[in-house]
Amino acid sequence: MTNQPNQPNQPYEGYDPYPQQGWPAQQEYDDPQAAQQQYTQQWQGQTWDTQVQAPAAGAAETAYPPQQGYGSYGSAPYGSAASGAGAYGPAPTAPEPAAPEPAAPGSAPSGYGPATVGGNARVTDAQRARLEGRSPIIEPGIQPAALTALLGLLLSGAAAVGSYALLVPLVVLQAVTAAGWFRLNGMWPARQGIALAFLGALVADAALLTAGRENAPAAILGTLGVWVLLSLVMQLRSHADPDERMYGLMATVASAALAIVATGHLAADPDAVAVGAAAVAVAVLARALPLPTPASVVVSVLAAAGAGIAVGGMTGLGAKGALLGAGAAVCALIGHRVASYDYPSRFVHFTAGVALPLAAAAPAVYVLGRAIG
Repeated sequence: MTNQPNQPNQPYEGYDPYPQQGWPAQQEYDDPQAAQQQYTQQWQGQTWDTQVQAPAAGAAETAYPPQQGYGSYGSAPYGSAASGAGAYGPAPTAPEPAAPEPAAPGSAPSGYGPATVGGNARVTDAQRARLEGRSPIIEPGIQPAALTALLGLLLSGAAAVGSYALLVPLVVLQAVTAAGWFRLNGMWPARQGIALAFLGALVADAALLTAGRENAPAAILGTLGVWVLLSLVMQLRSHADPDERMYGLMATVASAALAIVATGHLAADPDAVAVGAAAVAVAVLARALPLPTPASVVVSVLAAAGAGIAVGGMTGLGAKGALLGAGAAVCALIGHRVASYDYPSRFVHFTAGVALPLAAAAPAVYVLGRAIG
């Protein structure tokens, strides 16, 4: 192998100043002035001193500077303007601010930001309505009212046929009541609680059909007491926080109570059920009319009383049906108001808004039916 003659210094373009050993290569310059110029230009770039002494403009510029070690002198050729910056790494730059994400459909306006850890929690629709002086109550409207009226007419017609015919629309009412109450309380999906409440309603129906109408209070209240204990046991087995368990317990007990109390339609006299269910149907439809709230309530009660007289004339109750219809309408309007609480969703309107008026009217139908029958 022959020795190659010494070659003159080559241009630095494409030359790697980092040998594999990590030490800077020795360079010789034929021109002393060029060497001096190289060292002079080396300090024209951005160096450690200029980086740490420059005022911070953002969070990204306050980061730790890159670690330096042996062989870190210059990733750019000596004599270039970037030699100083290449020796110590590029200066950190502040990231560009991210563009705001577009608001999702149905979300809050840009003036109300999302919830944060430190504060500025999102203002809910109900809270915004109160701040603006508006009512946070939205009533179900005409479509849920029409469904309530349809279900009420089914109960009224089935009562004239018999107890087992009445059982079919009653089971539908109890199922929608159990689901609607959980959704009204913001707990969805709550399959175990809904199933438990609906099962309690079925047990109450079966107990009533077995014991007979004369033993209706014992069948309903006994089932309700057992289901309160079952709800308590179910929540004690939960691994949620104590506050969440208490909230779930109250929702489960209330849902089961409403579904079981709806059995009162099955316990009441058939003529009373026919009058009361028809009165609730008329009252809810009248409540959905575009009238001021006080006037709408008065019109609803009067319309229910008139429906009670009309249906009472066909069932033998006669004018006494007016009292039954008015009492059932008052309870139904209470259930209607509960389903309108604090900006409920459309799903709430088509579950709780449909079922609660009929479920709340069941005790009035049973008690007033026995009083005037």
